[in-house]
Amino acid sequence: MPHTTNEPTTTVLLRGGNVYSPADPFATAMVVDGGTVAWVGSEGAADSYAAGADEVIDLDGALVTPAFTDAHVHTTATGLALTGLDLAPSRDLADALARVAAFAHANPAHRVLLGHGWDESRWPGQRPPTRAELDAATGGRPLYLTRADVHSAVVTSALLALVPGVEAMAGHHPDGPLTRDAHHAVRRAAYAAVTPEQRAAAQRAALAHAASLGIGAVHECAGPDISSEDDLTALLRLAAAEPGPHVSGYWAEAVTGAEDLERIRDLGAVGAGGDLFVDGSIGSRTACLHAPYTDAPAVGGTAYLDAAAIAEHVALCTEAGVQAGFHAIGDAAVAAVAQGVREAARRVGLDRVRALRHRVEHAEMMTGETVAAFAELGLVASVQPAFDAAWGGEDGMYAQRLGAERARTLNPFAAMTRAGVPLALGSDSPVTPLDPWGTLRAAAFHRTLEHRISVRGAFNAHTRGGWRAVGRDDAGVLVPGAPADYVVWQAGDLVVQAPDERVANWSTDPRSGTPGLPDLTPGLPLPTALRTVVGGRTVFARPNE
Repeated sequence: MPHTTNEPTTTVLLRGGNVYSPADPFATAMVVDGGTVAWVGSEGAADSYAAGADEVIDLDGALVTPAFTDAHVHTTATGLALTGLDLAPSRDLADALARVAAFAHANPAHRVLLGHGWDESRWPGQRPPTRAELDAATGGRPLYLTRADVHSAVVTSALLALVPGVEAMAGHHPDGPLTRDAHHAVRRAAYAAVTPEQRAAAQRAALAHAASLGIGAVHECAGPDISSEDDLTALLRLAAAEPGPHVSGYWAEAVTGAEDLERIRDLGAVGAGGDLFVDGSIGSRTACLHAPYTDAPAVGGTAYLDAAAIAEHVALCTEAGVQAGFHAIGDAAVAAVAQGVREAARRVGLDRVRALRHRVEHAEMMTGETVAAFAELGLVASVQPAFDAAWGGEDGMYAQRLGAERARTLNPFAAMTRAGVPLALGSDSPVTPLDPWGTLRAAAFHRTLEHRISVRGAFNAHTRGGWRAVGRDDAGVLVPGAPADYVVWQAGDLVVQAPDERVANWSTDPRSGTPGLPDLTPGLPLPTALRTVVGGRTVFARPNE
């Protein structure tokens, strides 16, 4: 969303580098007039613009690209993980408990201790901490610790005491991780203890970190079971008032009538979607499956919404001109979304449904039928390639939960691309870190060979694709007239990487006119952002650039 700060009025010429633009695949220079790209072209032609520029920047061979859009972020939770207790680096259970104890000791004034990132599937013994162990580590203080996927949490007895009736809620466990309604209830209690000052500091930290990575826009996926109305509105106010990445907010509450639609508008949300849960996650065994989990044969996951509720939500949103969306991971959940959206299209018209670009977050367990349905219905797939990098492969968590055969079907980006399903790439931070080039690497070097897509295709999905997912076709690309959201990168050699060598060989031929991008082969260093510009304003500059 646009900032309320005045648009800059200066004219800037960047020259002597490589500008990634479909307007000129061999561009070396760019002119920015205020908050808009005015011209892209060759070094020779840049001379004619130099005299009229207020500032001339010598790129010294650096790469200029559109800024990235992270299409799925939880901003406050990301900031709290950046500034607080992050258990992702924990080597084992003992290490995690030691980190909890150290954090509790260092923060005696916190009303509730908050942490994130534990993943027992990576630890020897593969078990989460018990409540008694956490009570001991915290000295009996309230503690809320989300699993890496954020669909379950372990808590202390003191936090449970703040949630009357939690023992009777679905998903309560006397000692293990909480899921479903019990988890949502303790999350609300935990985040209610965050002061407005803590929240603003966390949001600023997250947005500043995003800018330092070349991210110029984020899609905040908020909702009543995730954060709060105050959290979303405070974030949107902060992003509008201060220089930094654009923030587009989604509110994940099912629409059943006019009052729900009015609330979406009052909150300033761009859509009624994001993490509107149809199911949960694979790691917490709450993703809804057609067949049970391999490592828990009595468990088939959790269905929060059925096809009828999905159809109602989409139909009402479509009639009101509001973008709808859902969180769906398991094959049964994704199939329910396809069935529900198709029913909504019968009620209100396919063209109207397609025009609003309703979206599905994650969409991991796709089949040929659901891929075709997404293409037919114009559904945007908001996907996270880093999930495969973190949990895919023959020995990864997906294979543990689902078996190797089913695990190999997850995140079929190539099949979705071939079918014409629009992709928007993101991180689901703090589930996986903000890391745009790492996201592209994960898509291009998917652990399952047939699911890989080209770096160029992934790059477009992580820039222009994110803007298209919020209904903007003019952004995320460096062409005259586009918003001046761009990044200057220190990068190595520029190449064209594609899964099929025949395509790569032709694409690297100068006659193809295909612009190059950094070599993302695993093991090579990723590009470093030197400067991030949003709306013509510098929102990040690396020291001693």
